Amino acid sequence: MKHIAIAAFLLLFGCPDFLSAQDQNLRDYGIRIGVLPTGANNTITDVDGVWVGHQTIIKGEDIRTGVTAILPHPGNIFQQKAPAAVYVGNGFGKLTGSTQVRELGTLETPVVLTNTLSVPTAADALIEYTLGLPGNEEVYSVNPVVGETNDGYLNNIRGRHVSRTDVIQALQKARGGAVPQGNVGAGTGTVAFGFKGGIGTASRLLPGRYGGYTVGVLVQSNFGGVLQIAGVPVGKELGKYYLSGTLNESPGGSCMIVVATDAPMDARSLERLAKRAVLGLAKTGGIASNGSGDYAIAFSTAESVRIPYRSEKRLQDQRVLRSDALSPLFMAAIEATEEAIINSLFHAETMSGRNGHTIEALPVDSVLSMMERYGRVPGTE
Repeated sequence: MKHIAIAAFLLLFGCPDFLSAQDQNLRDYGIRIGVLPTGANNTITDVDGVWVGHQTIIKGEDIRTGVTAILPHPGNIFQQKAPAAVYVGNGFGKLTGSTQVRELGTLETPVVLTNTLSVPTAADALIEYTLGLPGNEEVYSVNPVVGETNDGYLNNIRGRHVSRTDVIQALQKARGGAVPQGNVGAGTGTVAFGFKGGIGTASRLLPGRYGGYTVGVLVQSNFGGVLQIAGVPVGKELGKYYLSGTLNESPGGSCMIVVATDAPMDARSLERLAKRAVLGLAKTGGIASNGSGDYAIAFSTAESVRIPYRSEKRLQDQRVLRSDALSPLFMAAIEATEEAIINSLFHAETMSGRNGHTIEALPVDSVLSMMERYGRVPGTE
């Protein structure tokens, strides 16, 4: 019966008339992480107002990189700032703009993700983009927020092939709805757990009695450890994990985590939410190694808590969630982060790049068989 159940799932979701194995989320196979339901698309864009855009750069034999832009709302973010916070899981990274976000508790530009050595270019482009928005003609200071991971194993990172135009195009392509995942944008050349990493996303919807809020997460996965999926020791089963004899090098590289919610939260509460995202990373088997820059950026899209650039009022009136109302949101962030990371692996495809290096995709069929043996597929418990 177990084999019949998994075969039925593969026939339904894995045949050529549908999507290929590497084009689907984990839960498209009936495998669930956590207990909360997802939003309509199971993406960060399920949070009302959030847009995502990618610019993927693949050229020749050694350029494998890109840009991913996340907009908290489609308006002028500088003029209507979003409450935000940053949590540092491990600080071996270059998160431009983080100190002002932590000091003032606001996000005044989109969040841009790219490779390590392209951060200055991305920041310059983000400044150009912000200054060029109608209404910003008298703006003389901008805090661009740019995160990164190092894609130098597959990408000729020293060539710094990301241009300002690439960043602007990612911003201009940003839309709501479905979000491409895997080898796209800032995840084009990344590696996770020894397999091809990439962009991943997921969302969670709270029950109405807890406010009915949505939490969405997008990750740029480029880190290591001992891969686990829904509690199953996948890395160990596949014989591919840190200190296994196969992956002995330090699993550095970093993971950027962007958390969005429509819950009315202030910067203090958002920092607490960002902390929980790192717990989601840990549940996938990530170890936050010495060379891994693991950061979480959390923001609220609720219009009621936006901070205007200028106001004649000296006092700001806001209604925000009490601390004792945050636990459901914490759980949502943990679940969505864990699933977003796994989705980045499920969508990523085998890639070759710099110096002939090749990183294989996660063997999805083998993982599904493993999920069956561990009772993670419905009907196989």
